[in-house]
Amino acid sequence: MVDLKQKPYNLNQSQINYVENKVKQMTLDEKVGQLFFVIGQDEDSVDIKAFIKKYQPGGMMYRPDQAQKIKREIATAQTSSQVPLFFAANLESGGNGIINEGTWFGMPLEMAATDDPHNAYELGNVAGSEARQVGANMSFAPIVDLDQNFRNPIMNTRTFGDNQQRVTKMADAQAQGLTENDIIPVIKHFPGDGVDERDQHLLSSINSLSTEDWMTSYGQIYRHFIDQGVSSIMIAHIMQPAWERQLDPGIADEDLRPASSSKLLIDGLLRNVLHFNGLTITDATPMLGYNTALPRKELLPATINAGIDMILFNKNIDEDYAAIKTAIQNGTLTIERVNEAVTRILGTKLAQGVMDSDEQTLITAPAQLDLHQADHLAAAQAAAKQAVTLVKDRDQLLPITPKKYPRIRLVVLGDTDDGGFKEGGHVTDAFKTGLEAQGFQVTLFDQRHLDFHEVFEEGVSDLQQKFDLALYVANVETASNQTTTRLNWVHLMAADAPWFLKSIPTVFVSTANPYHLFDIPSVSTFVNAYTGNQASIDATLRKLSGQEPFLGKSPVDPFCGDLTAKL
Repeated sequence: MVDLKQKPYNLNQSQINYVENKVKQMTLDEKVGQLFFVIGQDEDSVDIKAFIKKYQPGGMMYRPDQAQKIKREIATAQTSSQVPLFFAANLESGGNGIINEGTWFGMPLEMAATDDPHNAYELGNVAGSEARQVGANMSFAPIVDLDQNFRNPIMNTRTFGDNQQRVTKMADAQAQGLTENDIIPVIKHFPGDGVDERDQHLLSSINSLSTEDWMTSYGQIYRHFIDQGVSSIMIAHIMQPAWERQLDPGIADEDLRPASSSKLLIDGLLRNVLHFNGLTITDATPMLGYNTALPRKELLPATINAGIDMILFNKNIDEDYAAIKTAIQNGTLTIERVNEAVTRILGTKLAQGVMDSDEQTLITAPAQLDLHQADHLAAAQAAAKQAVTLVKDRDQLLPITPKKYPRIRLVVLGDTDDGGFKEGGHVTDAFKTGLEAQGFQVTLFDQRHLDFHEVFEEGVSDLQQKFDLALYVANVETASNQTTTRLNWVHLMAADAPWFLKSIPTVFVSTANPYHLFDIPSVSTFVNAYTGNQASIDATLRKLSGQEPFLGKSPVDPFCGDLTAKL
């Protein structure tokens, strides 16, 4: 049973009595509602007051929208609920995780490249400050995964890199910045993403480390945060077969489960081995990685039975609620287990200042929005200045100046909205405008309207008549529900690929993935900017032109273990 006297709650006896009495007084419908962390409702299509009255959820997660609208929706939901709600967002890279006007501060890997925890703190501080302005009280961040597989299409720049000490140091700082703004940090994704090359949105992916290797890497990270008193952990649809077999040596392969439905990984590993006493929340349950484990009507109760306290998102909400109620009524899910989960939920809300023992909402939005955007932008610019990394410059092409290379062909790869929940950076116009402001003549390669004569018949001398340097910019962002972040050349003759790079100076910049040398190892000059925001683009252009030095230190292996890429 949960111990509310111990961390991460540290409640006094009066507060404990309140929680215990409240759980006893709640109806079954009220308890079931608390188990669900539902999709943030849109006032344009739903009567939010009626929704809250009917479903009584424990929390809501919002995707970005206009600040005033989000603020109004959260206030409506909060004032309509008998028990104050958690309001969360993915504040992984800035306040843009909840509001359209929010600062896109920078991806976590960018902060890691500065090797300065202050920048990770500012990431949390800026995101927390802006989220707090609209009434949010929880962040599904920091990410504490390790970037151990460069082929993984979902983690990549969302992590603080491949070194557990750096991940811990940076995530600590980000969490502090969030906490100082009354935003509850939720670390993720237990038992650890970044090992498999696949995306848990599309299947139950696998953390394939041995128990020993897991414990000396991911396990040490989680031990640290549990010791520090982290209140909440997000549980992923990721398997950890070695630990399930360690805890149940006779388990059949077909009975292995992702953590989001594994009693062995939650009650066994997380609670009994790592001694986590706090709140557990699943990752989003519409994912295939969740739903392919069991039929959903069996899976939802199995999730609570596994030791998880809250279910993130719903499909058909009435169907999902009914699945939990039916399981309670038929004994598949005991009311004792439900009461334990609700106790953790209420205990966390009380301990983290979401409410008090009079059920008053303590974390509310200020009357007037004040996003401090100028200050936040300046902090983002300072981080970008420290982060942009020169990986190699074999032929000493840098700096690039209009005197050396007056005509630039700009080729931008990626830069699309394809893929789920991208940060939304589009870099083409920013790079073209920035280069022209420095005095370059810039021609943009158009992948959609190919010059067939050039593609099939022109040689080096023909291209030299058109440009003096080719600048490639890859903005291939990580995103949910896509299977790769590799370079994807035009399929006709790889028409946009730099076949001429041994003859015409060619510089490659990546704004969203540090691993593109795997696909273009022979390029002479390669730069990682980690984030496609304006601050990083501006810093990259200054460094390419020699106006300031490169300061970033790669927090991962950009050569992907390929020695030829270093040549």
